[in-house]
Amino acid sequence: MNTQPKGPRILIVDDEPNIRELLSTSLRFAGFGVRAVANGAQTISAVLEEEPDLIVLDVMLPDMNGFSVTKRLRSAGYTAPIIFLTAKDDTEDKIEGLTVGGDDYVTKPFSLDEIIARIKAVLRRTIQEDEDSVLTVGPITMDQDTHEVSVEGASVELSPTEFKLLRYLMQNANRVLSKAQILDHVWEYDFNGDAGIVESYISYLRRKLDPLTEESLIQTKRGFGYMLKTEAK
Repeated sequence: MNTQPKGPRILIVDDEPNIRELLSTSLRFAGFGVRAVANGAQTISAVLEEEPDLIVLDVMLPDMNGFSVTKRLRSAGYTAPIIFLTAKDDTEDKIEGLTVGGDDYVTKPFSLDEIIARIKAVLRRTIQEDEDSVLTVGPITMDQDTHEVSVEGASVELSPTEFKLLRYLMQNANRVLSKAQILDHVWEYDFNGDAGIVESYISYLRRKLDPLTEESLIQTKRGFGYMLKTEAK
């Protein structure tokens, strides 16, 4: 009798057979359903065949890099989380990975406990409960089930990471949030203390939201952090 784990389905993408086998065995033991492939083309085919709940995606693949794979998946409407796996530890690479729609970044060599913890953390923050799925703060409305966002009724297209950042700001409207708090709650780890990624994503959000409002809703409190301000002056 063939029994499949009832847990979330994970797709592992790595061109090194030993890493595929190690991750597959460990994740199955942790209760996940697992499928493993070796390149970008196989990744796209696997997603089309059976959409996984999360992808662990190596950046350096033989046919195309993981960032290119992610762009293609996101443009095709795949919204489930993607965790990059790479030997590089450069902040620029981390920012690029998150900009194209990644959700987390694990550097080789990694511990199995760490990657399982990262997977569980990403799934916790991306799989939403049915209740209270719609957030409305000031002129902004966010549907957490459909990932649709509108400002004064005008639709706004956000990347997965922009969506998470805006949701955290909305959940804490009219409250100043430090860069460290934002890193902890949106990315759940601190990029070795590099807060530049927060500044970058605040800038991305402002470019999309500000043209639809009379004044910028995301305010900078120098020396403290950022605040989504909805109260009247």
